[in-house]
Amino acid sequence: MNAFTRYSHETLVGTEIRQREDPPVSSAILSVVAGERVPGPARSTASTNPANTADVVGEIGLAGPEVLVQAARVAREAQLGWSALPAPQRGQVIANVGRLMTANKARLAALVTREIGKPLAEALGEVQEIIDTCDFFLGEGRRLYGQTVPSEMPDKQLFTFRRPVGTVVVISAGNFPVAVPSWYIVPALLCGNTVVWKPATYSAVVSDAFYQLFAHAGVPAGVLNVVHADGPDTFTGLEQALQAGLVDKVGFTGSSEVGRRIGELCGRHLQSPCLELGGKNPMVVTENADLELAVEGALFSGFGTAGQRCTSLGTVIVQESVHADFVELFGAAVAAARMGDPTQDVLFGPLLDEKFAAGFEKSLGWIAGHHRVIGSTGRVTADNPRSGFVGDPAAGLFYHPVIVAGVRPDDELFLHETFGPVVGVTTYSTLDEAIALGNKPGYGLSSSIYTTDPRQAFQFAQGISAGMVSVNNSTSGAEAHLPFGGNGKSGNGSRQSGIWVLDQFTRWQSLNWDYSGKLQKAQLDTATVEADFDFRLP
Repeated sequence: MNAFTRYSHETLVGTEIRQREDPPVSSAILSVVAGERVPGPARSTASTNPANTADVVGEIGLAGPEVLVQAARVAREAQLGWSALPAPQRGQVIANVGRLMTANKARLAALVTREIGKPLAEALGEVQEIIDTCDFFLGEGRRLYGQTVPSEMPDKQLFTFRRPVGTVVVISAGNFPVAVPSWYIVPALLCGNTVVWKPATYSAVVSDAFYQLFAHAGVPAGVLNVVHADGPDTFTGLEQALQAGLVDKVGFTGSSEVGRRIGELCGRHLQSPCLELGGKNPMVVTENADLELAVEGALFSGFGTAGQRCTSLGTVIVQESVHADFVELFGAAVAAARMGDPTQDVLFGPLLDEKFAAGFEKSLGWIAGHHRVIGSTGRVTADNPRSGFVGDPAAGLFYHPVIVAGVRPDDELFLHETFGPVVGVTTYSTLDEAIALGNKPGYGLSSSIYTTDPRQAFQFAQGISAGMVSVNNSTSGAEAHLPFGGNGKSGNGSRQSGIWVLDQFTRWQSLNWDYSGKLQKAQLDTATVEADFDFRLP
């Protein structure tokens, strides 16, 4: 914790929550259960800087399935006491988290940049998103409203209450290693749940710093637990914890393929998980669009974070009358964009990890003979250079940004998420055709339309299947008080952020209070008012 500003709990929370001691220093980042480091990892792995793969950010001790089960058991035992803390006090803890994040914004962002290669400006924005989330949800501690409902019988009152679901397992990806976990963890804790969090192994050092800030903000031991494990052991541990009745809710951000498996697993236990999955996000450019603005939006949403956002632009669907002009402008903008060392002023840096580099290279194999490729493809090297590259391309996992024009609706490149710096371009004649093209891949996360005609904007929003629509803005970008989530292959309709996420982490309870002193039976004893329905005006 030495790298982070630290406040005492007496200052931030009050003396009712005990002072927390830092976990003992270890040579590796280990799981944390009940506030203690879990010894004896099954094996270890290294987290390296993708912009400089020789830079080892940290060694990660990977736990086995039994540690996830243990963490779920600890969280279940801690949940009753945490939920008994009044919601406004839980909100105060969330306020403390926000204050600590603010005090440590630059340090945490620098660690995000080092471990996953996200440009520093974006990393700072990601930490700000945590702060915004805390700012929103600290007030929800005083607004977990229910309702007083009129009864159909006398001397009787009806009420509704939000109750916490219980123990939540959160499994998150590493492309947004701190912002996305906060979307789950902050509202889950605020609502009175306890959490077991399994972050991505390639962002585990950032995850550990994130955990420490929560711990020092006043989150008691056992209320937030962290398990570092690989994918198979995580799935096995989750399966065992569900079978043991230790888990009440699962939140998952990741690929559609893994999301299906988690959805199936939860369904066997009659649970509905919160699934935030991939996307093949379309951008429609109409004949009346501001083309320079559309290009700016396509550049940011297509190549920001090296195209590794779930909301990254997949295909630009351009009205055929402006297609040639758009492609020319877009190609020039991509050629001029700065890329490279993420600590510098660049649009994007490296891919996150070797496994993502391998997956992206596979998607480049979908480029076919009928496509027109604008720009170089593949890894940036001395033999395959990029003009104006910032830094040493040989040091990291850097790939050329590429535009592929002429994609067709049956192309692999059109249908599937690529998760890397490639954007397809196709044409349309009518807006109905553009909407059909946008819906064809079967995802439904984010979308965008550039137009100066309000009727086109509303027609697009009504027809597109995406959970999020932008008009004259990019496919990427979320605010803490707006629902985030998708449909189809992008998710199961659950939503994060804003008041809408409360339905993921609370259950509605109704209270029927009869003080009449006798048994009144709804529908059977309800009085009715008679009317003369034969009456006719003279």
